[in-house]
Amino acid sequence: MFASIVAGTASASDAICPIDRTIVFADFDWDSALLLNGIARTVLEEGFGCTTDAFPGSTIPMYQGAIRGDIDVLMEVSKVNIPNFWPDALASGAVVEVAEVFDDAIQAFYVPRYVVEGDAERGIEPLAPDLRSVTDLPAYAELFRDPEQPDRGRFHNCILGWQCELINTVKLHAYGLTDAFVSFEPGTAVALATTMETAYVRGEPWLGYYWAPTWLLGRLDMVRLEEPPYTDACWEHMMAHLDTPEQAEVACAYPDAAAAIVVGEAFHADAGDAILRFLGAVRVPTDVISELLAHMQETGDDPLGAARTFLAERPDAWTQWVDDVVAKRVLAALD
Repeated sequence: MFASIVAGTASASDAICPIDRTIVFADFDWDSALLLNGIARTVLEEGFGCTTDAFPGSTIPMYQGAIRGDIDVLMEVSKVNIPNFWPDALASGAVVEVAEVFDDAIQAFYVPRYVVEGDAERGIEPLAPDLRSVTDLPAYAELFRDPEQPDRGRFHNCILGWQCELINTVKLHAYGLTDAFVSFEPGTAVALATTMETAYVRGEPWLGYYWAPTWLLGRLDMVRLEEPPYTDACWEHMMAHLDTPEQAEVACAYPDAAAAIVVGEAFHADAGDAILRFLGAVRVPTDVISELLAHMQETGDDPLGAARTFLAERPDAWTQWVDDVVAKRVLAALD
């Protein structure tokens, strides 16, 4: 959880925040959301003179917190992995979408490229040369052997408690993979990343779900497995079987997806035009996010530090989100 950024710097001392309380952000448990939080919080604190904090948690509790009014700002809300209660919350005005922060996110099933093609430089022969699609996986279950149930393969599912874990479980049933594979649900994003990175470094087989923007897909050479193409009808069928995945008859690929900035009803009413214009203007493409996440991984910087680096070194990418006075306050504070 971020510590609150001190707002009483010289650059922000003449700014008056329209909200006379602490603005609470959802600290989702993945790095791109933490990075986006750092960007928005820094601008609000240094540019608008606001006080912010962040509350950590997984997707569903954070969404519910926003509906209750405990969370003010969610900086990365997937428009694909949507819990059943979320459309009603948007329709009622309990939460308000103010912007799409990016629209080019990827989610898929992956294996390392060396599993299919080998890697001559590392002395790795192709382990599954004919693996192209999810329909090919049953023939390779032994290659991805689960250490706890060695008669089946291991599929590294999304993080336990995330909506994508439920969606992937539907896919595993609809693709006919549950007899051949165990669904392994890690408890954190770090745990899932560690399984992929460790296997990759060792040149071992790995099969599972992953997504972009992430530093890991930026650094590791992974192959996206083919799935039936996305259709609205298929997706609606999958969403209808989140609680009964064993009854799902069809499944399909995730669409390349957008993520939204969403705020709570009370915050939307109190924030004022300037802050809502700022949040409504925020756009950070996934390639920029992945670059910043790679910076974090290589330098050991935390999300707030990477966010401040971005704001200090890339004013061309964000100063149009705010008026000149606010931009100058932020840049002065970061100098």
